[in-house]
Amino acid sequence: MAHQPITVSIERAVDPARITEATAWVQTGIQLANKYPGFLGSGWVRAGEQSATWHMLYRFTDEATLTAWEDSPERQWWLGTGRDFARESRVERRTGIEGWFDTPVERSVELEGAPEPVERIVPPRWKQAVSIWLGFFPVNLAFSLLVGLVPGWDGVAVFWRVLITTLVLTPIMTFWVLPAVTRIIRPWLHAS
Repeated sequence: MAHQPITVSIERAVDPARITEATAWVQTGIQLANKYPGFLGSGWVRAGEQSATWHMLYRFTDEATLTAWEDSPERQWWLGTGRDFARESRVERRTGIEGWFDTPVERSVELEGAPEPVERIVPPRWKQAVSIWLGFFPVNLAFSLLVGLVPGWDGVAVFWRVLITTLVLTPIMTFWVLPAVTRIIRPWLHAS
């Protein structure tokens, strides 16, 4: 099985009286993680100017590199330095495109004080592939038929035709078609 990048999303409650300290703390964590092999990047945002909720993301190339960072003495030290003003309230892990196939109640979420994280149910990859094909085939067919009516389209170089097609169809698939398809076939996707 190929290694897939893993994104970790963390929601933290931060003491509003210690915003400056928390900002420096987050930057320190990013600098520490940046030194670890497999680190692909990170970011953070506050939910609002007056909000105590901060959302943080970091990404590693695979489970092994993520585990090396998460189990590192540097990360443990860093987390310890923020305990007085930052409380982790939610953690989510995502790989690949399976996030499209989640239902909100089935996401892998760790809640503070919960004994075990809720297990995320992800359909097998072959079902994910079928779902993508069910959306992509009719959309691609319709698009191909429509642009085939455009005078001169056949004369456009293959590179430009593929570029235009993917630029148009990717957002359509991502925001409308794939969510609709997975909603319609959800019982089949999650069946044993």
